[in-house]
Amino acid sequence: MLSTTAEDEVLMNKVGSKGVITLNRPKALNALNLNMIRLMYPQIKKWEADPHTSMILIKGAGDKAFCAGGDIRAVTDAGKVGDPLSENFFKEEYILNNAIGTLRVPWIALIHGITMGGGVGLSVHGHFRVATEKTLFAMPETAIGLFPDVGGGYFLPRLQGNLGIFMALTGFRLKGRQVLRAGVATHFVESKFMSALEEEILALNETSEEKIDATIKKYQNESTLDAETPFVLEPHLEEINRLFSAANIEGIISDLERDGSEWAKKQLQTLRKMSPTSMKITLRQLHEGKKKSLQDVLQMEYRLSQHCMQDKDFYEGVRAVLVDKDQSPAWSPSTVEGVSDEQVNWYFSKLANDKELQL
Repeated sequence: MLSTTAEDEVLMNKVGSKGVITLNRPKALNALNLNMIRLMYPQIKKWEADPHTSMILIKGAGDKAFCAGGDIRAVTDAGKVGDPLSENFFKEEYILNNAIGTLRVPWIALIHGITMGGGVGLSVHGHFRVATEKTLFAMPETAIGLFPDVGGGYFLPRLQGNLGIFMALTGFRLKGRQVLRAGVATHFVESKFMSALEEEILALNETSEEKIDATIKKYQNESTLDAETPFVLEPHLEEINRLFSAANIEGIISDLERDGSEWAKKQLQTLRKMSPTSMKITLRQLHEGKKKSLQDVLQMEYRLSQHCMQDKDFYEGVRAVLVDKDQSPAWSPSTVEGVSDEQVNWYFSKLANDKELQL
């Protein structure tokens, strides 16, 4: 049982002209729930409208996580019984993501520790994302019958080459400085400097993006840990660009099979564990998202989220990975070939007008 009250799940205060948000559920790895979203959104809008607010900084309490994701178990429990939480959670989360992505003032996310799913949505659309050696970044949704949402369809296809497609389909994890090397974080600062960095940012008289960038870079330059370590995926970027370039999942799988290298075999092994439906909708989501605005992507993702609520794989994935933890989901359909184009099109189809996401 968590000791925090509902109001304490997010702490928000002002330091001079700067807004500070602390996600405060450390025992739950600061996982995002609807209450937290409902506390943050109006406060962010209030600060943005206030000419005396010059920037907003967000961080997670404790040493383990910035935010390990959304409260997926609550959402699946609600979806099973038709509780409106399964509509409201995604809707209000995406509205919050859009508010961060369109913010007038600089948004600085200190992504120390686990940063996945919902935590990515709270950081990746802002101006600054500062990783530490303890940052663990992933979008592991295809393993639970979902898709990399919270605007994943916007930022993932904008990473170098086909890196975003590879990460979205496989749930590949990036650690520490690798998060910066991949282009997900904007800066890397060792955790021992983080409190000094935060103090200095909150003491700035001038809060232009250039000034904030220079302040973070000062600490980044002092952070020598893993400075010489090359990007973990560097040896495979050519393969990622070549083997994850097909227009559909069947093509990616046959390219990997044809390649036959140890690395390709390993990727096939990973993909065969994922929900075939999730992989198909994810690939299309990223292909379409590359050409869309953040707002259009979030509207598309909201349709996908609500169709996930009406289908089977999301519930089965959460059961296998998060509830029973047997890691043996029975996907339906169980093969990529079994997922028809009609089924994929249904996932992308419009909702009733009053159900659509309005931004």
